[in-house]
Amino acid sequence: MTQEINPSESWKKKTSKTTMNLAVWTFGWVSTMALAVFGPEFLWPGNTGATLAAVIINLVLGIGMIRSNVIHLNTLDELMQKIQLQSMGIALGVGVVGGLTYSTLDITNLIPMDAEIGFLVMLISVTYLVSIVINTKRFK
Repeated sequence: MTQEINPSESWKKKTSKTTMNLAVWTFGWVSTMALAVFGPEFLWPGNTGATLAAVIINLVLGIGMIRSNVIHLNTLDELMQKIQLQSMGIALGVGVVGGLTYSTLDITNLIPMDAEIGFLVMLISVTYLVSIVINTKRFK
């Protein structure tokens, strides 16, 4: 007796596989980012070659992560693609407007510290996550 293949089960497997692939690429990128940032201070002080290699590896893994994200988005159904697109658009807008405002506050010395990119990355990340949750509830 042959087992019938449920098309939605096949789609779920493919989506699960691309989600895991994206997670692996993202973990690799984040790990090499930490290595490139903290390596020169704690692992190889003064070794410019090792730092450059870590940055290049991070760049390559970042490109792989972007490619993996595009593949993952293409496996999602239309509703999930819409949720992702709107959430990414909101995160991009908040990142640009928030980032430029933050930079302007720094340039005009209206804040007592230097504008750090890490805060902008956190703002974009939190905005994206909150947007995913809100959009998922809104559309389902």
